[in-house]
Amino acid sequence: MGRKEARELALHLIFELSFKKFDDEELLADRLDQSVMQSLAGEIALYAGEIPEDQKRYIRSTVTGVCTHYTELDAVIGAHSTNWNTNRLSHMTMSLLRLALYEMQYVDDVPVGTAIDEAVELAKKYESEEVPSYINGVLGAVARERAAD
Repeated sequence: MGRKEARELALHLIFELSFKKFDDEELLADRLDQSVMQSLAGEIALYAGEIPEDQKRYIRSTVTGVCTHYTELDAVIGAHSTNWNTNRLSHMTMSLLRLALYEMQYVDDVPVGTAIDEAVELAKKYESEEVPSYINGVLGAVARERAAD
């Protein structure tokens, strides 16, 4: 399993936690347990196989980081969401944006362009057809703003 798949697993956890207001300490440990992963593997191919330790570290730190910074991340999303009411965005769209923004701001080994591209690709997989361009627009605006600073 590579970073791409680990990112998608992190997205699933961020999405699940978004329904719990990011307040479930046990969820992360439970979901990364090999027996739980195997039980889900029949339904979702992504969950098959062993997760390498470096990818588990990435998933844990990313999900924990999003949970810690979600208020800040949501403020950035709101500030860059022109003509979109963030209260009406799906949990998945918000989860995608939170994940990508967290990577852009806090994960040193993920280039900004990669964070944006991966979020757009995941949006194509999990969201309706207008969402990828919205995500690209928000993240691109954030990236341009940060580059200008």
